[in-house]
Amino acid sequence: MNGHVLRGFFQAVSLLMLLIAVAMLSAIATMHLVIHGAEVQVPDLKGMTVAQAHSQTAGLGLNLNVDNRYYSAEVAAGHILTQSPAPGSIVRREWRVRVSESLGPQKVDVPDTIGADERVAAMRLRRVGLEVGVTAHLPDSGAPEDTVIAQDPSAHAQGIESPSVNLLVAAPADDTPDRYVMPDFTGVPIVAAQAQLAKVGIPSATPVFVDVPVQPVGTGAALPLPPIAPGSIIAQQPPAGAPVDQTVHVAFTVAK
Repeated sequence: MNGHVLRGFFQAVSLLMLLIAVAMLSAIATMHLVIHGAEVQVPDLKGMTVAQAHSQTAGLGLNLNVDNRYYSAEVAAGHILTQSPAPGSIVRREWRVRVSESLGPQKVDVPDTIGADERVAAMRLRRVGLEVGVTAHLPDSGAPEDTVIAQDPSAHAQGIESPSVNLLVAAPADDTPDRYVMPDFTGVPIVAAQAQLAKVGIPSATPVFVDVPVQPVGTGAALPLPPIAPGSIIAQQPPAGAPVDQTVHVAFTVAK
């Protein structure tokens, strides 16, 4: 009798362990399906219409966002130019896919806004389907306040990429400009560069001084390279031509 009871007990335990194992395997399989079921592969949207791309991404549980619009001679208007993430990327559902839309070849003529009031310039641009891009202000005693003194792209420019025009607008002569264009200080003594930046309130970081090897003497018809004067700038950051303002700390590398 005791043997039968013991045998029954072990059979019950074995059955319970089997049920637990099956439950664990089922849970693992369910977790695998949940995790991987939430992941999708980003389709290739390039060349599709925006409507087709919306349909394709919505069917996969992804969100499509048209971030930018550009002119393109190769891709028809209303079709996708670029996308991010790239096709084939594995992402989770509800992921946002950002695309840019083609406006087709440039057909509008960029108006001349130089000398126009800022508001009038904006109206001229919008009238032909262009947008006002970045508007910066620069003190200019030679131009009436709030008139456009420069634009980018220039009037009647061809082959522009974006349907927006950046404007530089005259501010009062005693006003502080929004930004400056970084000069090329290569070869300039560090003290002179720092003084020039200080005049417009742009700070500079502590210069980094480095040893500069002696320039090789020219051979044959080649002229010898001029020596680098100690205390002169050999590198700068931001580079020449970059926009800077009073929030930027300019870094210089200087010859010892």
